[in-house]
Amino acid sequence: MAEDPGLWSDPQAAQKVMQERDVLKTSFERIAHVQEELDEAVTLIELGEMEEDASTTQEGEKALETLAKRCERLRLESLLSGEADNNDCFLEIHAGAGGTEAQDWALMIQRMYLRWAERHDYKIEWMSEVSGEEAGIKSSTFKVLGHQAYGWLKTENGIHRLVRISPFDSNSKRHTSFASVSVYPVIDDNIDIIVEEKDMRIDTYRASGAGGQHVNTTDSAVRITHIPTGVVVQCQNQRSQHKNKAEALSMLKARLFELELQKRENEAQAANASKSEIGWGHQIRSYVLHPYQMVKDLRTNVEKGNPTAVLDGEIDDFLEAALAAKLAG
Repeated sequence: MAEDPGLWSDPQAAQKVMQERDVLKTSFERIAHVQEELDEAVTLIELGEMEEDASTTQEGEKALETLAKRCERLRLESLLSGEADNNDCFLEIHAGAGGTEAQDWALMIQRMYLRWAERHDYKIEWMSEVSGEEAGIKSSTFKVLGHQAYGWLKTENGIHRLVRISPFDSNSKRHTSFASVSVYPVIDDNIDIIVEEKDMRIDTYRASGAGGQHVNTTDSAVRITHIPTGVVVQCQNQRSQHKNKAEALSMLKARLFELELQKRENEAQAANASKSEIGWGHQIRSYVLHPYQMVKDLRTNVEKGNPTAVLDGEIDDFLEAALAAKLAG
């Protein structure tokens, strides 16, 4: 179909076909790569056994273990068949109560997701960022662009809790801080979300010094409040107020779409009393830096004893476990 000369008579449809082709091509390449690595690992084991070389055999077995983990991730990817799982997504972070301490934690969370995105070759596009008075951020919103970005990150909705000795406390006391994370899909023109003018309040403001390092400091920033739901979105990454308004409206539609997806999920959960509810406003993960070192997901009980690595973007184990539990339910 991609070779059909008449395809480009509709550029939008053609672009979608080409994107689907690229996704399929990547999937086939991954499967072929897995087969190659499997053959190499089996050959190593056979060679090690034939020559009674324990180190070669162990190398092959280790390669198989690594490959098994990659295959499990590919299996989960194949199951991401939700309405928006293949889409890009918006990721929104808000510091909880607690001033500088919470704002610093929000910045740490932001860096964690940026490092994860970098590890997986996702691109980032900034929407808005509001810096804290002394350190950290009050809030930020950015777009994660790449294959199945929403599918992988959608289970990150919720409250993230940090326990540590505060670097901002001269008495070196232990503090608990919270940050909320919201993930919602970028929607395309095939998903029709109608937002009436009367249901919106549109404010413009200047993204000045506290606007964050990733956004423009101009008078063009736009904030839209959806009155019926109370959803608030803002965009300040463009110098044009018109472009910021269009981007903010796109974000609002995406949030409303995500709310509808969440509504459907909650209805499905209500029909299954044995399944615990996972949603916005619920604590999902605890990051303890003192008196011991541990990151624990409260939904799946997955634990990691290296918070430094987790906060440097190594969150795949948490994402995969949460996704597997969601798909199993």
